[in-house]
Amino acid sequence: MKKITICVPMYNEEENLAVLYDKLDLLSKEYIGSYEFEFLFVNDGSMDQSLSIVKTLSKEDSRVKCVDLSRNFGKEIAMLAGFDYATGDAIIIMDADLQHPPSTIPKMIVEWEKGYQDVYGKRVTRHGESFFKKAFSKMYYKILTRFSSVPVIPAVGDFRLLDRKCIDSIKKIRETQRYTKGIYMWIGFKKKEITFEANERFAGETKWQFKSLVKLAIDGIISDSVVPLRLSLYSGVAIATFSFLYLIYTLITTLVHGSATPGYPTLTILLLFLSGTQLFFMGIIGEYIGKIFIEVKRRPPYLVQEFVTQEQTDKDDEIKE
Repeated sequence: MKKITICVPMYNEEENLAVLYDKLDLLSKEYIGSYEFEFLFVNDGSMDQSLSIVKTLSKEDSRVKCVDLSRNFGKEIAMLAGFDYATGDAIIIMDADLQHPPSTIPKMIVEWEKGYQDVYGKRVTRHGESFFKKAFSKMYYKILTRFSSVPVIPAVGDFRLLDRKCIDSIKKIRETQRYTKGIYMWIGFKKKEITFEANERFAGETKWQFKSLVKLAIDGIISDSVVPLRLSLYSGVAIATFSFLYLIYTLITTLVHGSATPGYPTLTILLLFLSGTQLFFMGIIGEYIGKIFIEVKRRPPYLVQEFVTQEQTDKDDEIKE
């Protein structure tokens, strides 16, 4: 009997976990005798009662397990921990806030059984999101499509089913500066699209802030592409050519008409333009160097406080008694 791991990265999701578990448990009952399920939660440094809730669920249900990270490493790293600890023949990644509807999972399983190895969910609607966030997301995907070295599919996130071959391939990629959406496309394998309507958060507030979205956008562009570096090269050549031509023009004008004092505004504009351009591209180069600096340290992507299973929680209770 095949085993399916449902992986749920979580950060301060205490209000959603019980409802999510009930929905997943109800879903699993539809497949009794067909599939074995594992509910793997990855606690990414939650400060609320999320871990305690999962431990309680683990005592009652042996399928519930939890990787408790030593601190908040971010969702990208939390998903890597989920890949490392998942034991299923396939893994389904979904958010804890119920924006990813469990009702879509059966459709993913059907396509997986047809032979597809990466069945990804594509949002057709985004309930509960502001106009600004939707517009920013649309613009981001347009930019990313032009810059990325691998194909980019708009409105596709981490809600997907991955076959064991995909999981094992992603586990080999141990970089700490991760952009998993790009990795999904980079590894290849047979892919299939499933559409779904993204729900509003069941409870609580979103953990994504604008600065987090900007960081994710920068990571998406830089992690899988050297186009910004090439852009800086092409711009440098263009600006140098323009400057050289302007130098010749200034020289000829001076020889023919003599020195003209009223050239200072033009000189000031050119200096500000060139300085601003240099600083902009130095910033791009700095982003790449910063990522190289972090990678060459060879630190592990994450550290684990404990791995919660029913057996472990029973032992802990015995020790306390």
